[in-house]
Amino acid sequence: QVHLVESGGDLVQPGGSLTLSCVASGSVFAIKSANWYRQAPEKQRELVATIDVRSNIDYADSVKGRFTISRDSAKSTAYLQMNNLKPEDTAVYLCNLEILSTRFTTSFYWGQGTQVTVSS
Repeated sequence: QVHLVESGGDLVQPGGSLTLSCVASGSVFAIKSANWYRQAPEKQRELVATIDVRSNIDYADSVKGRFTISRDSAKSTAYLQMNNLKPEDTAVYLCNLEILSTRFTTSFYWGQGTQVTVSS
């Protein structure tokens, strides 16, 4: 079994920065790919950033140049560094990791979500 725990969400002023973490525990051998989504009230869930198994990275246009996705398989952790935050970035952020287990099976798992609020 694999369990994801997110952290790092907070209330921050416009222009501020946050780093979100998504830690995988349990039968984890490696993080193959990682995705960060966000869900704002009354809006559709949006894919914000993705890093694939070859470390190819892509971002939503709305966050390009401000957000950075990364992963550290040794720590079983994925990160989302967010700079120059704007009020429209306010949302619950969810990680979605493709995990290679110690039994060498691959599955996707979701974190519980962490609230990011950007407001003065």
